[in-house]
Amino acid sequence: MARPRKPLLSRDRIVETAGALVDAEGLAALSTRRLAAELGVSGPSLYNHFRTKDEILDAVADAVSAKIDLSMFAADDPRDWRTALHDWAVSYRAALADHPHIVPVLAQGPGRRPAGLRVADAVFGAMVRAGWPPAQATYIGALMRYFVTGSALGSFARGFVDDETAYDPAAYPHLGQAHLLAERRRQVDEGAFETGLRALLDGLAGQYASRVTGSRDPSAAAEG
Repeated sequence: MARPRKPLLSRDRIVETAGALVDAEGLAALSTRRLAAELGVSGPSLYNHFRTKDEILDAVADAVSAKIDLSMFAADDPRDWRTALHDWAVSYRAALADHPHIVPVLAQGPGRRPAGLRVADAVFGAMVRAGWPPAQATYIGALMRYFVTGSALGSFARGFVDDETAYDPAAYPHLGQAHLLAERRRQVDEGAFETGLRALLDGLAGQYASRVTGSRDPSAAAEG
Protein backbone atom coordinates (compact mmCIF):
# COMPACT_ATOMS: atom_id res chain seq x y z
CA MET A 1 0.00 0.00 0.00
CA ALA A 2 1.47 3.36 -1.02
CA ARG A 3 2.43 5.72 1.79
CA PRO A 4 0.63 9.08 1.75
CA ARG A 5 2.80 11.82 0.31
CA LYS A 6 3.73 14.80 2.43
CA PRO A 7 2.57 18.15 1.07
CA LEU A 8 5.24 19.75 -1.06
CA LEU A 9 7.27 22.39 0.74
CA SER A 10 6.77 25.84 -0.73
CA ARG A 11 7.41 29.45 0.27
CA ASP A 12 3.71 29.98 0.84
CA ARG A 13 3.44 26.95 3.12
CA ILE A 14 6.50 28.02 5.10
CA VAL A 15 5.17 31.56 5.52
CA GLU A 16 1.70 30.38 6.50
CA THR A 17 3.07 27.95 9.10
CA ALA A 18 5.57 30.48 10.46
CA GLY A 19 2.83 33.09 10.71
CA ALA A 20 0.55 30.74 12.60
CA LEU A 21 3.38 29.90 15.01
CA VAL A 22 4.16 33.58 15.65
CA ASP A 23 0.46 34.37 16.10
CA ALA A 24 0.07 31.58 18.64
CA GLU A 25 3.29 31.85 20.62
CA GLY A 26 5.11 35.06 19.71
CA LEU A 27 8.33 35.92 17.90
CA ALA A 28 10.55 34.07 20.37
CA ALA A 29 8.88 30.77 19.46
CA LEU A 30 10.05 30.92 15.86
CA SER A 31 13.25 29.10 15.01
CA THR A 32 14.20 27.18 11.89
CA ARG A 33 14.32 23.98 13.92
CA ARG A 34 10.85 24.52 15.39
CA LEU A 35 9.43 25.58 12.04
CA ALA A 36 10.89 22.54 10.29
CA ALA A 37 9.33 20.30 12.94
CA GLU A 38 5.93 21.98 12.46
CA LEU A 39 6.23 21.40 8.71
CA GLY A 40 7.45 17.82 9.11
CA VAL A 41 10.64 18.43 7.16
CA SER A 42 14.35 18.61 7.86
CA GLY A 43 15.79 21.97 8.83
CA PRO A 44 18.11 22.31 5.81
CA SER A 45 15.18 21.96 3.41
CA LEU A 46 13.95 25.41 4.53
CA TYR A 47 17.10 26.96 3.10
CA ASN A 48 15.99 26.05 -0.40
CA HIS A 49 13.40 28.82 0.03
CA PHE A 50 14.80 31.19 2.69
CA ARG A 51 18.41 31.83 3.64
CA THR A 52 17.76 32.91 7.23
CA LYS A 53 15.10 33.09 9.91
CA ASP A 54 15.01 36.87 9.42
CA GLU A 55 13.99 36.34 5.79
CA ILE A 56 11.12 34.15 6.98
CA LEU A 57 10.01 36.83 9.45
CA ASP A 58 10.18 39.42 6.69
CA ALA A 59 7.92 37.26 4.55
CA VAL A 60 5.46 36.78 7.40
CA ALA A 61 5.39 40.54 8.01
CA ASP A 62 4.89 41.20 4.31
CA ALA A 63 1.97 38.78 4.20
CA VAL A 64 0.30 40.93 6.88
CA SER A 65 1.05 44.13 4.95
CA ALA A 66 -0.60 42.58 1.91
CA LYS A 67 -3.90 42.48 3.83
CA ILE A 68 -4.03 46.28 4.24
CA ASP A 69 -6.63 47.91 2.03
CA LEU A 70 -5.10 50.46 -0.38
CA SER A 71 -8.14 51.02 -2.60
CA MET A 72 -8.74 54.49 -1.15
CA PHE A 73 -5.46 55.69 -2.65
CA ALA A 74 -6.32 54.75 -6.23
CA ALA A 75 -6.27 57.74 -8.57
CA ASP A 76 -9.93 57.21 -9.47
CA ASP A 77 -11.17 56.81 -5.88
CA PRO A 78 -13.47 59.73 -4.94
CA ARG A 79 -12.35 59.99 -1.31
CA ASP A 80 -10.38 63.10 -0.37
CA TRP A 81 -6.95 62.73 1.23
CA ARG A 82 -8.24 63.03 4.80
CA THR A 83 -10.96 60.40 4.37
CA ALA A 84 -8.51 58.15 2.54
CA LEU A 85 -6.00 58.38 5.39
CA HIS A 86 -8.71 57.66 7.93
CA ASP A 87 -10.04 54.59 6.10
CA TRP A 88 -6.54 53.30 5.43
CA ALA A 89 -5.50 53.71 9.07
CA VAL A 90 -8.55 51.72 10.20
CA SER A 91 -7.70 48.92 7.76
CA TYR A 92 -4.02 49.09 8.75
CA ARG A 93 -4.80 48.76 12.44
CA ALA A 94 -7.25 45.90 11.80
CA ALA A 95 -4.56 43.94 9.93
CA LEU A 96 -2.09 44.44 12.76
CA ALA A 97 -4.67 43.67 15.44
CA ASP A 98 -5.15 40.24 13.87
CA HIS A 99 -1.40 39.57 14.12
CA PRO A 100 -0.09 41.56 17.11
CA HIS A 101 3.10 39.55 17.62
CA ILE A 102 4.51 40.55 14.23
CA VAL A 103 3.98 44.28 14.88
CA PRO A 104 7.56 44.86 16.17
CA VAL A 105 8.89 43.63 12.81
CA LEU A 106 6.46 45.80 10.85
CA ALA A 107 7.27 48.81 13.03
CA GLN A 108 10.85 48.75 11.73
CA GLY A 109 9.62 49.79 8.28
CA PRO A 110 9.23 48.03 4.93
CA GLY A 111 12.88 47.35 4.15
CA ARG A 112 12.81 45.38 0.89
CA ARG A 113 9.39 43.82 1.46
CA PRO A 114 7.23 44.23 -1.69
CA ALA A 115 3.82 44.60 0.01
CA GLY A 116 5.25 47.00 2.58
CA LEU A 117 6.80 49.11 -0.17
CA ARG A 118 3.49 49.15 -2.05
CA VAL A 119 1.84 50.56 1.07
CA ALA A 120 4.48 53.29 1.39
CA ASP A 121 4.25 54.10 -2.31
CA ALA A 122 0.45 54.33 -2.22
CA VAL A 123 0.37 56.67 0.79
CA PHE A 124 3.14 58.94 -0.48
CA GLY A 125 1.73 59.08 -4.00
CA ALA A 126 -1.77 59.92 -2.79
CA MET A 127 -0.55 62.70 -0.51
CA VAL A 128 1.58 64.31 -3.24
CA ARG A 129 -1.33 64.00 -5.68
CA ALA A 130 -3.54 65.76 -3.10
CA GLY A 131 -1.17 68.71 -3.05
CA TRP A 132 1.13 68.00 -0.12
CA PRO A 133 4.82 68.82 -0.77
CA PRO A 134 6.96 65.65 -1.01
CA ALA A 135 8.69 66.32 2.31
CA GLN A 136 5.37 66.72 4.11
CA ALA A 137 3.99 63.63 2.38
CA THR A 138 6.96 61.70 3.78
CA TYR A 139 6.31 63.07 7.27
CA ILE A 140 2.64 62.07 7.03
CA GLY A 141 3.53 58.51 6.05
CA ALA A 142 5.96 58.28 8.98
CA LEU A 143 3.47 59.83 11.39
CA MET A 144 0.74 57.40 10.41
CA ARG A 145 3.05 54.42 10.83
CA TYR A 146 4.11 55.61 14.28
CA PHE A 147 0.51 56.10 15.34
CA VAL A 148 -0.95 52.87 13.97
CA THR A 149 1.85 50.51 14.95
CA GLY A 150 2.04 52.12 18.38
CA SER A 151 -1.66 51.54 18.92
CA ALA A 152 -1.29 47.90 17.85
CA LEU A 153 1.65 47.08 20.11
CA GLY A 154 -0.56 46.62 23.14
CA SER A 155 -3.91 47.22 24.73
CA PHE A 156 -4.27 50.17 27.08
CA ALA A 157 -7.36 48.67 28.70
CA ARG A 158 -5.83 45.24 29.18
CA GLY A 159 -2.99 46.85 31.11
CA PHE A 160 -5.29 47.35 34.11
CA VAL A 161 -6.13 44.35 36.28
CA ASP A 162 -9.79 43.58 36.90
CA ASP A 163 -9.28 43.32 40.67
CA GLU A 164 -11.02 46.23 42.39
CA THR A 165 -8.78 45.89 45.45
CA ALA A 166 -5.74 46.86 43.36
CA TYR A 167 -6.97 50.44 43.29
CA ASP A 168 -6.82 51.76 46.84
CA PRO A 169 -8.91 54.95 46.77
CA ALA A 170 -6.53 56.57 49.25
CA ALA A 171 -3.62 56.09 46.83
CA TYR A 172 -5.49 56.28 43.52
CA PRO A 173 -8.55 58.45 44.07
CA HIS A 174 -9.33 58.72 40.35
CA LEU A 175 -9.09 55.02 39.44
CA GLY A 176 -12.26 53.77 41.08
CA GLN A 177 -13.51 52.37 37.77
CA ALA A 178 -10.18 51.13 36.44
CA HIS A 179 -11.01 47.50 37.23
CA LEU A 180 -13.74 47.67 34.56
CA LEU A 181 -11.38 48.62 31.73
CA ALA A 182 -10.22 45.09 30.90
CA GLU A 183 -13.72 43.78 30.27
CA ARG A 184 -14.39 46.80 28.05
CA ARG A 185 -11.11 46.44 26.21
CA ARG A 186 -12.46 46.66 22.67
CA GLN A 187 -14.62 49.70 23.37
CA VAL A 188 -11.81 51.53 25.17
CA ASP A 189 -9.02 50.69 22.74
CA GLU A 190 -11.06 51.35 19.59
CA GLY A 191 -12.43 54.55 21.10
CA ALA A 192 -8.94 55.74 21.96
CA PHE A 193 -7.67 54.91 18.47
CA GLU A 194 -10.52 56.74 16.76
CA THR A 195 -10.16 59.77 19.06
CA GLY A 196 -6.43 59.98 18.37
CA LEU A 197 -6.86 59.41 14.65
CA ARG A 198 -9.45 62.17 14.31
CA ALA A 199 -7.30 64.57 16.35
CA LEU A 200 -4.30 63.75 14.17
CA LEU A 201 -6.28 64.28 10.97
CA ASP A 202 -7.78 67.51 12.31
CA GLY A 203 -4.25 68.79 12.86
CA LEU A 204 -3.15 67.81 9.37
CA ALA A 205 -6.28 69.39 7.88
CA GLY A 206 -5.41 72.64 9.67
CA GLN A 207 -1.89 72.54 8.24
CA TYR A 208 -3.26 71.80 4.79
CA ALA A 209 -5.72 74.69 4.94
CA SER A 210 -2.98 77.07 6.11
CA ARG A 211 -0.68 75.93 3.33
CA VAL A 212 -3.35 76.42 0.67
CA THR A 213 -4.34 79.84 2.07
CA GLY A 214 -0.73 80.89 2.33
CA SER A 215 -0.01 79.83 -1.24
CA ARG A 216 -2.79 82.16 -2.40
CA ASP A 217 -1.50 85.10 -0.37
CA PRO A 218 0.80 87.21 -2.59
CA SER A 219 2.64 88.57 0.42
CA ALA A 220 3.35 85.07 1.66
CA ALA A 221 4.66 84.07 -1.76
CA ALA A 222 6.86 87.12 -1.81
CA GLU A 223 8.29 86.23 1.58
CA GLY A 224 8.89 82.62 0.60
